[in-house]
Amino acid sequence: MQPLKTLPFFSNGYPIKNLLFLVILFFFYLGFSQTASIASKGPGPVLNEIRLVRQVPVPMRDGTLLYADIYRPTKPGKYPVIVTRSPYGLQRIGVHHERMMKFAQRGYIGIVQDVRGRYESEGKWEPFRDEAKDGHDTIEWIAEQDFSNGKIAMQGGSYLGHNQWAAASQSPPSLDAIFPSVASTNLYANWITMGGAFRLSFNFGWGAVRMPNRIMLPQIWHTSDFTPEELKYENILMHLPLKNGDLQSAGYAVQHYRDWLAHESYDGYWKAISDEERFDKVMVPAYNTGGWFDIFLMGTLNGYTGMKKYGGTEAARAGTKLLVGPWGHGPGTRFGDLEFGDHAYIDIFEEELRYYDFHLKGIDNGLDKELPVKIFYMGENSWREEKDWPIPGTQYKELYLTADGPANSLRGSGKLTFDKPKRAGTDEYTYDPNLPVKTYGGNNCCGTPTVTGPRDQRIIERRNDVLVYTSDFLTAPVTVGGPITMKLHAATDGPDTDWMIKLVDVYPDGGAYPVSEGILRARFKDGLDKINLLTPNQVYEFEIEMTGTANVFLPGHRIRVDITSSNFPQFDRNPNTGKPLGEDAEVRIAEQTIHHGGKRPSHIVLPLVPGF
Repeated sequence: MQPLKTLPFFSNGYPIKNLLFLVILFFFYLGFSQTASIASKGPGPVLNEIRLVRQVPVPMRDGTLLYADIYRPTKPGKYPVIVTRSPYGLQRIGVHHERMMKFAQRGYIGIVQDVRGRYESEGKWEPFRDEAKDGHDTIEWIAEQDFSNGKIAMQGGSYLGHNQWAAASQSPPSLDAIFPSVASTNLYANWITMGGAFRLSFNFGWGAVRMPNRIMLPQIWHTSDFTPEELKYENILMHLPLKNGDLQSAGYAVQHYRDWLAHESYDGYWKAISDEERFDKVMVPAYNTGGWFDIFLMGTLNGYTGMKKYGGTEAARAGTKLLVGPWGHGPGTRFGDLEFGDHAYIDIFEEELRYYDFHLKGIDNGLDKELPVKIFYMGENSWREEKDWPIPGTQYKELYLTADGPANSLRGSGKLTFDKPKRAGTDEYTYDPNLPVKTYGGNNCCGTPTVTGPRDQRIIERRNDVLVYTSDFLTAPVTVGGPITMKLHAATDGPDTDWMIKLVDVYPDGGAYPVSEGILRARFKDGLDKINLLTPNQVYEFEIEMTGTANVFLPGHRIRVDITSSNFPQFDRNPNTGKPLGEDAEVRIAEQTIHHGGKRPSHIVLPLVPGF
């Protein structure tokens, strides 16, 4: 392909068969120009006229050409550049197109590039594997262009956020700042798995259904009314063994999906592409944004803490920021069953613009005088700025499991207390992988057949294979803000199983809404890079990392912890056999025992925030 001739706002080198597309774009341009003209007469910024240069080839070090669209002001000159590298198509309407137009109107060059093997770009698509070196090469190519003034930042969320971390980890000398939103920083630990449990619905839907080829495919046919039963998503995800589940959907082997299954621990395959292994190579500040219910929340938080501790320069460490709202995979005012108020919404574009104005244009807009952390406290439903994360002065308080009788379901007698129980006790339940607890709420996203966010947990708390432990009614607020950990004394009658934990805010009307969750595949009790099967019926202390949160448990509310062994289809069903991931065609029923009180005081560790 050759560079294409440019026209005001858009250019197109395709034959006349695309005339209709040009006409549509032209009328869109007229309408947009009129809006921009009106906006420029008001109190807002004067907006540049812009043009779009389509499908510009960018050479990589191995000779592969990756194609990019360039949005730029029509006025000649050199400008700071904001670049996005995407696997979703460089003209993705509603995502890249509008955002880059707005950046160009405000005096930036906006560049959107198809990553290797996707859409117009050459090469083979293999998720994650080439983004570091290709990102580096793209940034240094931009720095050499006559439109660039040498100031370059990266932009984008989700996979596009990972692409920023990957490129920054190569220390490209021409990069000045990154703005990763809802992004993973460890593709094994906070994307493909959580606590070693395979994120089945997301990995399968994204990896095996939508993304195995050059373009992103629709997923709706798996769930529509006319879909045959054998092709419906919920039935496909029940298929065993997992290792050939791609044949049920794609109809052929999807190699990268099978590779994920084959590398079930945090081994060299994953460490080679883990951003958390290379924070010390990131020489520029990172503004991390995300949501308390996003699937990549742990990556958002780790991106901030990792850069603050290990960032490659003092400026990178000092300039790194964190913003987390009561959202899922993007901002809003309502998520799940809860309404957080209009003030909960933050325009991330405006946050980006201030950040780039400061770092790329040198505008003294006060960014460096703000506290680095801004988080939304649910329950109280208010934003607060903090000096750091975890919040300085946080007191970590144990909340213990106990019971006067069986804790099975809402009808049980499970309790939570801040006083360490002296009396030892146990609770038991049966985990049958053929009858898993259904995913309802929590941290997931993106077209998966699950219900996400703060959803009323009573629909699953009625099951006898869910243990429910609830505090007394609170007489004073309990403010939690920080990382959550569960320390669970438990045993199973087989070589492996899962422990699924939820921290729940119980409202006065009985509504029970999760604020944090965590899961541990028991074989990873000694670390995600170590597979050690269990001795049946032996009691172990399992430490389960949960998602961070910020929540005010108000007076009249209660605090609850739910414990079970499945959360399907968000996570694959542990077959309880101890076989390698994806190998099982059959499952076994597991008998689970939770110990509490006495010498085995199971408890959740709450980070209590001072000053409330």
